[in-house]
Amino acid sequence: MSTELRRDLESKCADMDVPLMGIADASAWDEPPFHPFVPPEARPRSIVPLARSVVVIGIPLPMPAIDSAPSIWYAETYRTVNMLLDSACYRLSVFLEERGHPSAYIPRDGYAGIEALKREPAAFFSHRHAAVLAGMGAFGVNNSVLTPRFGPRVRFTSLITGAELPADAPLEEDLCIDCGLCARKCPAAAIDERGYPEGRTDAQACIAYTEGLSRKGISPCGMCVRVCPVGEDRDLWRNKDVSTYDQEGPRSQWGHIRRHGVR
Repeated sequence: MSTELRRDLESKCADMDVPLMGIADASAWDEPPFHPFVPPEARPRSIVPLARSVVVIGIPLPMPAIDSAPSIWYAETYRTVNMLLDSACYRLSVFLEERGHPSAYIPRDGYAGIEALKREPAAFFSHRHAAVLAGMGAFGVNNSVLTPRFGPRVRFTSLITGAELPADAPLEEDLCIDCGLCARKCPAAAIDERGYPEGRTDAQACIAYTEGLSRKGISPCGMCVRVCPVGEDRDLWRNKDVSTYDQEGPRSQWGHIRRHGVR
């Protein structure tokens, strides 16, 4: 098991300004707690038979853009972070292959758009489960992965590799404080306050609302991650009190961004 190779990956992530990285053993998907919820065909060894490890990286979404959601600012930021994730994870997979380890990065969105999601509301690989198994966070009531540093305001992607790397242990603490804000503020009424896995997001309700925002060019919604009070980033922006957030935003200055976009 290569500790040195893991350090090299961490160094490369730092060089690419990727602040979060975790590693899960590829066999973890076949054990409790998630094996009933992740179908066999969506597990690492079904996608890459030589898999030994799954490397997961995360890039945060900046708080001001989140606080404007849904808006053109948030939509463009979301797309930018997605592109950065794809680029960084692809480069990590090449880095590993050049060192003799078969590796394949998984795009951050493994589905073919909203119409495909309406027919089958699932991607071919869950980066959320990978992040939890890699010790990067824990599921919240909003069904997103909450992280200590950024709460749920993080996008993830993963690579599956034949390299045998030291794995991280899943977090033992429950980061969600069960405040229920995500459920109460969800404009699609799609969130079940019981939390994952007992209470799962109503995917069709969420997709239908997102489809409407897409026609306006301001998807995704982002409300459930915007109102979550968990995360050190809230302290950085001195913005812990999110109980008054609604669809118009925490402050009136975001109104012109929603109406006119950024010029």
